[in-house]
Amino acid sequence: MVLRSLPPDIEKRLARLENLLSSCTICPRRCQVNRLRGELGHCALPAEPVISSFGPHHGEERVLSGSRGSGTIFFTSCNLNCVYCQNYEISQLRFGEPVTVEDLAFIMLSLEKQGCHNINLVSPTPHAASIARAIFLARSRGLSVPIVYNTGGYDAVETLRHLSGLIDIYMPDFKYGSAPEGRRYSNVPRYPSIARAALKEMHAQVGDLVIENGLAVRGLLVRHLVLPNDISRSKRVFSFLASEISPNTYVNVMSQYYPAYRATAFPELSRRVTPAEYDAAVAAARDAGLRRLEIQGL
Repeated sequence: MVLRSLPPDIEKRLARLENLLSSCTICPRRCQVNRLRGELGHCALPAEPVISSFGPHHGEERVLSGSRGSGTIFFTSCNLNCVYCQNYEISQLRFGEPVTVEDLAFIMLSLEKQGCHNINLVSPTPHAASIARAIFLARSRGLSVPIVYNTGGYDAVETLRHLSGLIDIYMPDFKYGSAPEGRRYSNVPRYPSIARAALKEMHAQVGDLVIENGLAVRGLLVRHLVLPNDISRSKRVFSFLASEISPNTYVNVMSQYYPAYRATAFPELSRRVTPAEYDAAVAAARDAGLRRLEIQGL
């Protein structure tokens, strides 16, 4: 398997990403604080990467986990505030430790040495500048496995363009098909329009998911978590993916919702998804014309 070489303008890309932190616009929140000088925006992160854990992970999609696991790095904080987040200790309470970019590159190389099929960057969005430089260092030192950008979907197109050529597999969530739900349950404005623009850019860079010998090597893999009472507005999500991205988009229709974190404060979210609700979401994906679905049981 041959992966793409680093972009010829990589140093300019890295400098531009790092410059975004001086008046931070690395994500759509555009807090415009100077993270290079220690000012904190919504994510409450410095310029340096902060991680909570890393290691082989066998619970991801089968095309990522394979037999030896996905080399997962859990980054601290998130630019979303989902009231039902199952990793809220990391994303909302911000458990984690700062590391250097050199440390991050070493972690990537060590995960490959352990046999992991890929490097899986979880909640990377606020850390994009540090991640890009770490990828550059790791690739320069022989890292050969695919890089997976595992994001909540609330990403700035400008940032993604600077990452072109560094990311092999984009794995965004597409959480909501309408804006009020994004604001109420994840505290972000304009979620669908932001996510649609981001997914279009991701797909333009890497195309549909390519699988070789049962493992993803390049392309777009979309996750959609089915929520109770159709809060996720699944039909709208699937219609967009099929008509404006590709009917060959690989979509994991996720069934594992449970009322974690603060979800019980919202009666409409205070229970699991029923089999009928999940089956209706799968039917909506098929009716939209999507051909590559990962279906989970309940």
